[in-house]
Amino acid sequence: MTLSPFRLSRSAALAALMLCMGAAQAAESTTVLKGAAVTEANLVDALVPDEAPLRMRSLRVVKDSAPQQAARKPSASLLITFQTNSAELTPQARQQLDVVAQALRNEKLAEFAFNVEGHADPRGTQDLNQTLSQQRAESVRRYLVGTHAIGAERLSAVGKGDSEPLNTGNPAAPENRRVTLVTRVAN
Repeated sequence: MTLSPFRLSRSAALAALMLCMGAAQAAESTTVLKGAAVTEANLVDALVPDEAPLRMRSLRVVKDSAPQQAARKPSASLLITFQTNSAELTPQARQQLDVVAQALRNEKLAEFAFNVEGHADPRGTQDLNQTLSQQRAESVRRYLVGTHAIGAERLSAVGKGDSEPLNTGNPAAPENRRVTLVTRVAN
């Protein structure tokens, strides 16, 4: 049996790559971007809202008997690095945020506002993790607004503490210490 060659869209290729890299552990609606995957195109693709209620990038899943599900909230998790117990951005984090700023200026995202969600791993107390995640979200917001002149009204900093780990098998995993951008869509 031979398979006919086909071409994947950029978003389908990214989704396949993420699955191969073990990002399947991530929440269903979250794209985890790190290193070279943090590009303007990948960010725009992850953050533009879908029009269809149930959609996985360019692949559609249709089940007649399935109840209608709510549209996914477009989001992109970034593995922004921080020193332990610090909200100060590292040089690598600044480079990634420079790319995020380019994406936020893209015409496809210009009309949207975003929550900048800070996440922490569970190695500290809940109160400490909540405070630290809020400070990290504010640090990212402050950098995007102050350095790149992204409209302050477009970005809200939200600390999520350690309540939404991506890697539950390894609570101290780096992907649990992340910043997530979530598109706010008016209802």
